[in-house]
Amino acid sequence: MQIETLSYPELLQLKSDVESEIAKREQEEKSKARKQILEIARTYGLSVEEVLSKSVSVRKPVEAKYSHPDHPEMTWTGRGRKPVWVVELLAAGKTLADLAI
Repeated sequence: MQIETLSYPELLQLKSDVESEIAKREQEEKSKARKQILEIARTYGLSVEEVLSKSVSVRKPVEAKYSHPDHPEMTWTGRGRKPVWVVELLAAGKTLADLAI
């Protein structure tokens, strides 16, 4: 097909036809994919609900290892960047052992 030879209205019609065909094929591909997924699930004895459910492992929050001596609500797990209050106390001569809970 030589699109250079098509008129403007013919190009618009072609564009419309292409978009329509793309939408049709997208639905067909999704349908095929859905069937394949269900077949694989059946092969492994899984229900649709099991396949679609999100199995999220719940992680226990990390317990604090250090706290501010004057403000015990200010805590730090020892992971990541040191909080400002830890840096200030260390600069003032305290050690992490002094801040340990």
